[in-house]
Amino acid sequence: MAPAPTIIEDFELEVLELVEERSRRVRKRSNGGGGGATSTKRDALQVDPKTAAHTGLRDMVMEGWATKVGVPKGAAPSKAALNNTTDNHLRPQRPSSIYTKLLGIFSVSTTQTSETDRRIMANNPEFNAQFNYAKNFIKTSKYTLINFIPYNLFEQFQRLANFYFLCLLVLQLIPVISSLSPITTAVPLIGVLTVTAAKDAYDDFQRHRSDRQVNRRKSNVLRNGQLVEEYWSKVVVGDVIRMENDQFVAADVLLLSTSEPNGLCYIETSELDGETNLKCKQCLPETEDLGQDTSLIGAFQGEIHCEPPNNQLNKFDGTLHWEGNIHSLDNDKILLRGCILRNTNWCYGVVIFAGKDTKLMMNSGKTKFKRTSIDRLLNFIILGIVFFLLSMCLFCTVACGIWEMLTGQYFRVYLPWDSLIPPDPAGGATVIALLVFFSYTIVLNTVVPISLYVSVEVIRLCQSFLINWDDNMYYVKSGTHAKARTTTLNEELGQIEYIFSDKTGTLTQNIMAFNKCSIAGRSYGDVIDPRTGDLLEINESGTWVRKKAKTRTPQQGVDLLLCPDAAADETRVTLLGADASIEADASSGADTWLELQTLKHSNDAGLNDSANDINLEHCYSDNVLNLSASTHEPNNPPPLSRPVDLSRNPYHESNFKFYDNKLMDALDAGDRNCESFFRLLALCHTVMPEEKKGKLEYQAQSPDEGALVSAARNFGFVFKSRTPNSITILAKDAQEVYELLCILDFNNVRKRMSVILKKDGKIRLYCKGADSIIYERLKDGQDVIKRLTQEHLDGFAGDGLRTLCLAYKDLEEDYFQNWKTRHHEAAISLDSREDKLAAIYEEIENDLILLGATAIEDKLQDGVPQTIANLALAGIKIWVLTGDKQETAINIGYSCQLLTDEMVNIFIIDTQSASEVEDQLQKFREEIRNVSATKRPKTNVSVVTFSEDEDDVGGTNATDSGEANGDFALVINGHSLVFALNAKYERLFLEVASHCKAVICCRVTPLQKAMVVDLVKRFKKAVTLAVGDGANDVSMIKTAHIGVGISGQEGLQAVLASDYSVAQFRYLERLLLVHGRWSYYRMCKFLRYFFYKNFAFTLCHFWFAFFVAFSAQTLFDPMFISVYNLFYTSMPVLALGIFEQDVNAKNSIIYPKLYTPGLKNALFNKREFFRSAVHGFVTSCVLFFIPFGAYYNGMDQEGRSMTDQQTFGSVVATILVIVVTMQICLDTSYWTLFNHITIWGSLIFYLLLQYFYNYVLGGDYVGTLAKAMGEPMFYFTSLLTIVILMLPVMAWRFYWVDVAPTLSDKVRFKQRHDAKMASKRIEHDMLRTPSARRSRRSIRSGYAFAHQEGFGRLITSGKIMRPRNPKPGNVSNGRASNFRPDVNKFKMAAPAPSTVEV
Repeated sequence: MAPAPTIIEDFELEVLELVEERSRRVRKRSNGGGGGATSTKRDALQVDPKTAAHTGLRDMVMEGWATKVGVPKGAAPSKAALNNTTDNHLRPQRPSSIYTKLLGIFSVSTTQTSETDRRIMANNPEFNAQFNYAKNFIKTSKYTLINFIPYNLFEQFQRLANFYFLCLLVLQLIPVISSLSPITTAVPLIGVLTVTAAKDAYDDFQRHRSDRQVNRRKSNVLRNGQLVEEYWSKVVVGDVIRMENDQFVAADVLLLSTSEPNGLCYIETSELDGETNLKCKQCLPETEDLGQDTSLIGAFQGEIHCEPPNNQLNKFDGTLHWEGNIHSLDNDKILLRGCILRNTNWCYGVVIFAGKDTKLMMNSGKTKFKRTSIDRLLNFIILGIVFFLLSMCLFCTVACGIWEMLTGQYFRVYLPWDSLIPPDPAGGATVIALLVFFSYTIVLNTVVPISLYVSVEVIRLCQSFLINWDDNMYYVKSGTHAKARTTTLNEELGQIEYIFSDKTGTLTQNIMAFNKCSIAGRSYGDVIDPRTGDLLEINESGTWVRKKAKTRTPQQGVDLLLCPDAAADETRVTLLGADASIEADASSGADTWLELQTLKHSNDAGLNDSANDINLEHCYSDNVLNLSASTHEPNNPPPLSRPVDLSRNPYHESNFKFYDNKLMDALDAGDRNCESFFRLLALCHTVMPEEKKGKLEYQAQSPDEGALVSAARNFGFVFKSRTPNSITILAKDAQEVYELLCILDFNNVRKRMSVILKKDGKIRLYCKGADSIIYERLKDGQDVIKRLTQEHLDGFAGDGLRTLCLAYKDLEEDYFQNWKTRHHEAAISLDSREDKLAAIYEEIENDLILLGATAIEDKLQDGVPQTIANLALAGIKIWVLTGDKQETAINIGYSCQLLTDEMVNIFIIDTQSASEVEDQLQKFREEIRNVSATKRPKTNVSVVTFSEDEDDVGGTNATDSGEANGDFALVINGHSLVFALNAKYERLFLEVASHCKAVICCRVTPLQKAMVVDLVKRFKKAVTLAVGDGANDVSMIKTAHIGVGISGQEGLQAVLASDYSVAQFRYLERLLLVHGRWSYYRMCKFLRYFFYKNFAFTLCHFWFAFFVAFSAQTLFDPMFISVYNLFYTSMPVLALGIFEQDVNAKNSIIYPKLYTPGLKNALFNKREFFRSAVHGFVTSCVLFFIPFGAYYNGMDQEGRSMTDQQTFGSVVATILVIVVTMQICLDTSYWTLFNHITIWGSLIFYLLLQYFYNYVLGGDYVGTLAKAMGEPMFYFTSLLTIVILMLPVMAWRFYWVDVAPTLSDKVRFKQRHDAKMASKRIEHDMLRTPSARRSRRSIRSGYAFAHQEGFGRLITSGKIMRPRNPKPGNVSNGRASNFRPDVNKFKMAAPAPSTVEV
């Protein structure tokens, strides 16, 4: 049982997110005292009100927590006080607490209960060794060569079934009670243990190999004043290591010195949080002077006091004691394991956390054993079967005792009792009955056959191979196949009810592209099909996608005769560049050519005229195809359009694409509005330029800003260079130099940024920001441009694009100087500084003149909207859990159609207190109830016949009782989620979220992601799937029933922790709707049949007991009993479990409602098991009693008796094999060559093996089957038995398929019909799910800017600037003076918040 401090520290992980980083540093420094006293006092004065507010919030939350755990109210309880509270007192207060449940899932720092803080001395291994800190050796494997066999056997015998068969084997080794050879149990048991052990060994070998690969990475470590190359596994706490550009950081280190000015370095944290933009870190000024002088660094003896290991990625508190001074340490000075050093030649750092103590490993959590819901149901069923078996054995025991008492004692001359049996009748009958109990336990044990588990493992393994080999889930660009990393969860893929997805890198590509813009009321970027007027949009695969049609006259309408689905919501047209080679793609290029030929050769002159008269200015403006005059041959289709030609610009980027030439034409014509628009983009930003190999490259704080500056560059307004007080650009090849007067930096409250520039004596303010913010600050008299721009903004937002408004304002010199003085006074104020700065910003950022708006596409991965829409139709709810800010997450929600304008309401929870969260949740719950009460029930319409259906296909209405059908969405940020996940409010939060079609959680930590997943698991009892691509998703992936890793650009942490991996989110559709549904369908069918055939087989012994005085005599040959499940009936059911499918893959995706039976456990549950058991029970009765009646006193044609037990047993065994084989023929819907071989081969193999065993090996039943098959009575008996057993089954199935067909039956019928008519009909597709672009205009804001405050300070202070011409002698301590090395271009995030004045 975990101690109390563990519980409280888990809770604090979320509470401490409420306190700002600066407040934490101040408190830490105030406790440390020493050299930083002056700065500490100043900072404390600056943040005192905020600190007090945060402390009050923390006390309030902790007081609520104290009430729950039974601690008296008052101040937040200390850990010491909680230590005095016993576990027995704590646990009953929160029996279902998510915090206590997560203790077993995550490796939080509190596992080391003895470590309350950490002391480290650099370059002093003797000092550090006394604390026994974890080494940097990583071990995720479970076994070694020495402990594999005992440990693995111990784990396997923890399974109830394996232990049960081990007990049976022990009983069979006792001759006095066993009527069967021990081999009948030993062989299958050894087989199961061997197969499972081999699979476990393979899995652990993969883990060993992964561990070895990580542990054997090389790192440069400072040992005895010299740099030596060491494996990562040999790095220890206190070592000083050197890291170079593009290298992984080996452990969590304190940054000491770097190659960059002012001790800066840049890292990529994609392994930790999935973000590929760069982060900026800065070492202490005191250690910066160490440079790369190994003698100075080797003599560094600083002592670090810091917090113990924990899993909080964004928090670190510590102090450095060096040379008599104490220096405060925070997260900005820490490089975490898994980060990659970028754009930095080198840096040095001292290791503070290593191995399992690193934050990366802390967030990886423990590997949790996962079992499917079918496994859990099987365990319950097996227990029930065992009790049924014991009941039969007890009945036979009592019956045997009665028979021995009344009758058996008189036949002791012919049936003598064993010497162990007491001679008196009562005692003898009792002992015999007890022995018979164990004998029947052995005889009837096949009702729970061990071969069931062997077959299940084989089926799962083969299903995993089918997933791995599916070329439809192969991503060509990265050469990555889908991979099943586990073999035990395949059928669970067919029962997913909730999907929890990360955003960055999972739904999106984390690539921004300048897509459209609005300048002076005119929209640029739309490309329109000249034939139909439809808007076209290019996707990643190089095809145009027709999204929606513009209103046009009947004469302009074009009836594409050879394309009957032209009215479909989504149509593909191949995009062919001027120099593109044409591939023979029948589904794209050829169809496009047929469409063009239809237009060309039409006899309708009016149609040709209307096609030629379309205003080409608004369509393809670059060599537009003249459709009526085309002379291209059919095998060489003409190009439709090409990107804008930017080659005349020497600074253009080859990967930049824009398809609307109107914008370039306007710039060429000298349009002043367009020039001002791109001039603003080139000037108003915090991007840093850099020359690398003669090429200009940008380092942007956010991908949004990088895309905007890149767009200006490609259109001729090139940002060239900057200094702390100037910006230089090339405007259409003319150099312009601006004096930088001030940067009004971006933050999440302002939602805008501005720069104030001076050129030629004129001062101008450029501003960009959210549309709602800019519109409030516009000068009067701009109604027309405001209205037009707003229309364009609505259209951009409807397309899922991220928008910003651009504006400017000219300033007078006197006014600016006066404003600057007042701005300086506000900036240095100690009283309400932020309010004063906000007011001074408001003053100058007013009366703006609107220039236009930008629309950036946060590129979704291909197929994301369609995948989400199809999964939603299947009844799966999708929740997005992301660390991104609210606006970005909402924007992506609209882009991928998780959110739509047709929703009744989108609830947003972004409050700062528990009471406000509760009020909002209650308000939203009431609104949902009111809407649900007035909502008309929907009619269930068949997607095949378009008629009202009464059947539900095992629950095609996928929503639970009381849940709405997707009219609401919920957006909640991480701050509010802290309160929503509290035990007091979690049920209310889940109730509201369950009624929503989509839930988006923003700004959440890795632990919060896992807590949300666990909340749904505990209370909804639903199967969950988590999908992500970064280390910050690992906890969520491990908590969910199934974890899926996206093997993208953010590293392999998520993939290594996952159960399945795919290269793109869109493959999740096929993984679930095809492989998942098939796996569930196959496993359910397999289990139903398996229990049926074993009940039919085993219960024959029970009926036989009534005629053999309950003496445990077997009806069948012991050899038949041993191999019945191993050879005679195993292969057909294995083929069924591996290859069976009710409908093909295409229809499984077209009709996602086919997935819903898995959500309801409709195909295998207790009821279905009972039906299979009853079916087997009835089959055993007919199998036993019809041959019994036929052979009772039976004779052959020569008058010889055929009533012997061996002949009767052989006849029943043969008919049993035939009947169960006929049954699997009825159960098989999809026949393959393997099905034919296994089914008919099993019958032949049965006859051959019977002959071989009895005649070659001399079995006891030699000649009995041949003798029986030589008589007509055998065939008559077999035919009668088969007809009696099969005819009712066939009649029952035909009746239900005809009267009440399921959706699967209907689709299967349509599939067969389509296959027959394929050569006689024109193939047409169903209307697909809505595309990413909606026909209805959105009225929401498209603002989403992934920018952070504070980067302006680095620019204007000059800290980030390298000297252009460093003076000789300025280079010290080995620090390079040239530019950074040639590295790839990465985007950069800001360090600390700031306001900027030059």
